[in-house]
Parts: sequence; C-alpha cells; structure tokens
Amino acid sequence: MQETKPFNISKWKVKEAYEKVKANKGTYGVDEQTIEDFEENLNNNLYKIWNRMSSGSYFPKPVRAVTIPKKNGGKRILGIPTIEDRIAQMVTKMYFEPCVEPIFYEDSYGYRPRKSAIQALEITRERCWRKDWVLEFDIKGLFDNIRHDYLIEMVKRHTKEKWIILYIKRWLVAPYQMEDGTIINRTSGTPQGGVISPVLANLFLHYVFDDFMTKQFPSIPWVRYADDGIAHCTSLKQAKYLQRMIEERFRKFGLELNLEKTRIVYCKDEDRKGNHEHISFDFLGYTFRPRQAKNKYGKYFTNFLPAISKKAKKAIRKEIRGWKMQLKSDKDLRDIANMFDRKIQGWINYYTHFYKSEIYDVLRYINSCLVKWVRRKYKKRSSRKRAEHWLGEIARRDKNLFAHWKFGILPSAG
Repeated sequence: MQETKPFNISKWKVKEAYEKVKANKGTYGVDEQTIEDFEENLNNNLYKIWNRMSSGSYFPKPVRAVTIPKKNGGKRILGIPTIEDRIAQMVTKMYFEPCVEPIFYEDSYGYRPRKSAIQALEITRERCWRKDWVLEFDIKGLFDNIRHDYLIEMVKRHTKEKWIILYIKRWLVAPYQMEDGTIINRTSGTPQGGVISPVLANLFLHYVFDDFMTKQFPSIPWVRYADDGIAHCTSLKQAKYLQRMIEERFRKFGLELNLEKTRIVYCKDEDRKGNHEHISFDFLGYTFRPRQAKNKYGKYFTNFLPAISKKAKKAIRKEIRGWKMQLKSDKDLRDIANMFDRKIQGWINYYTHFYKSEIYDVLRYINSCLVKWVRRKYKKRSSRKRAEHWLGEIARRDKNLFAHWKFGILPSAG
C-alpha cells in the first residue's frame, strides 16, 4: 500500500542529497556521527530522514560550533550540522534554490551554480578600467546577524511549500553547542557551515542590497560575493554618498558595514592624475592596485590590476609550514606529491588568472621545503647544494610529479 504523507518529498531527492553531502566531505556534528558511520546502515538512515521530513516530524539537532581563526586575526564561529541535518538541508536546497535562482542578479557571484570568484574578479578588473573610484565594502558578521523575521517573509515570497518554510524556521533557531558543551540559543543569523545558509544569505542580500542598488542606483555597477562587495563610482563625492546610503539601508535590516574593511579607493593608473589615501583594495584573495603592464607594442605603462594578495600568500605559506614536510622522511617523493599536489594545483588554478608572476615566490617556497625534506631523508645529500641538485635533476626528468614543476617553477639543479 502507498504511504500517504502530509508533505510530498521524493525519496530519490533524499538519496541524491546524501550523494552531494558525501562529495562535499566535511566533518561530524554534535552526535559525532561521520559519513562512514552513517553509511553502515545507509538505506535505513535515508528512509528515516525521508519519513520524518515527509511527515513533518523532522527536528534538527543542535549545531556544533567550531571556532576558527580569521585570516586578519580574530575568530569566527563555524556551525556544523550533523550528517542527517546536512542531508535534510540539501534536500530543501534542491527544492528551494530553483525557485530563487531566476530572480538573482547577474552580479551576485557567491555560492551560486555556474558562478565563480574568478568571474567576479574578471568583471571587477574591467570596471576598474572604466570608472575611477571604487567603494569596497564588507558586512559585519553577516551569517550571525540576518534577521529571521525578514528572512522568513522573503522565503514565503518564493515558495508555497509549507514544509520548506517549516524546516527553514527550525534550522534558523537550532541552538549552537559550544566546544565545552554549553548550549546557546539563537535568535538571528544562519550558521556559516550549514548547507542551506548560502542560499538564504543570498536571498536576504538580494532584497537588502542587490535589488536596492539595481533600482536606486542603476548607473553604478556593483559585484557581490557573499558578504564582500564592490561598487564602481564616477567620483569621490558619489562614492561617499553611496556609502552613507548603503549604511542606512543595512541598518534598516539589522546589518552593519564593517568600517575597518570598508573603504573608498582611487583606481590610479597611467592616465589618472591626482592622488588619494587609498589606491588599492583586496577582493577574493587578490589585491587590485597600480602595476606595471606591457602593451601589445612592448611598451611598459601603469595599469590598475589584480594579483594574489599578501594576505593570501601569508596564509598559503602558513599552510605549507603546517604540512611539516621535512619530518616526513619515512615517505618517498611520490608519496609527498600524492599528499599535497592537489592543494598546490588548486592554488595555481586560482591565483594565476591575473598577473601570475606574483605567485612564483610562494611556489619557490614549496621547493625550499622539499629541499629540507631531501636533506633530512638522505645522509649523502645533507648539504643544501647536493639536495637542490638531486631534486632539480628529478624535476627535469619528471615535471609532472608536482603541479608547480609542471607550471615551470623548478628547483635549482645547481
């Protein structure tokens, strides 16, 4: 006999949601259940999620709060739902996202299908050439401060499915369980780390910022990637006025500009005379500033261009140090490559789109760490010169072993 349930949710969607959550990897929630634990009784666990969601009896567990350091110092709380809550959120996202995607604007790039940070950087670069001024803004604690009452009204505009609204409400108020076990109730925000959170944050900012900008300031192009935004202005006066208007707008919806990270920047280049206290800004791991460029006739000139930021370089170096490569003398070179090459390739893919020579020193740093590994592993090659020579010879024979070798950054063969 066919089971009748108050809510019509497809079992196939639950299965597909599980596949997506598994592909995203991620760690355990408050129940300490890993994806491997969940899979031990997979069909039964998936059936339970479907059954509860379809009958309206699904209630999320508290969200595991993990404190992570921010790149600029300070800390942020990442909220990690349990595996089953992530699957339930993924089911909801798969039903809800297609309802809101069509209304989102072209210039909203964060966490959207077929949109990327590189596209956001590309369009920002072009617009910096066309307009002299940039207002760079950042929203203070976006994921902690989204007002639930406004957000639920926005959700209701785009779905008539009662179960979607019901479960989004439940996720919004699911408490945090801190690292010491304390339970903290939540009255605003959507956990940074939740599967449904990016769609909800985009919906909130669509009405608070994107739609407001498009209608009130149609001549000012903007780009937004989650809580980071850029607006291109024709004058300093216009940029100052816009900042005041955005601050006022955000206040109405319970948000605040992070004034430490909000600034007006003059996009100085060869043709733009005059000066301003800020002639550079950071966006998505790149620093935009005046740089030397070469035109097609081989002539050098100053252009306003992006390249990997100092902050991003520092973070990459810190991560490489954390690998403690030199202590892995029980491994051979291929093992080391297998352990770290995907990460290196990811950095190359992301940071070489613009002004790629800026990343060379970071890639050379990887070589210097490999040299330290050689010196520890092989007594005969304990001198730096010998270690460099040996590694350089291998790199010339087998450039495909490491992504940065393939890219052309080889150790010196001495």
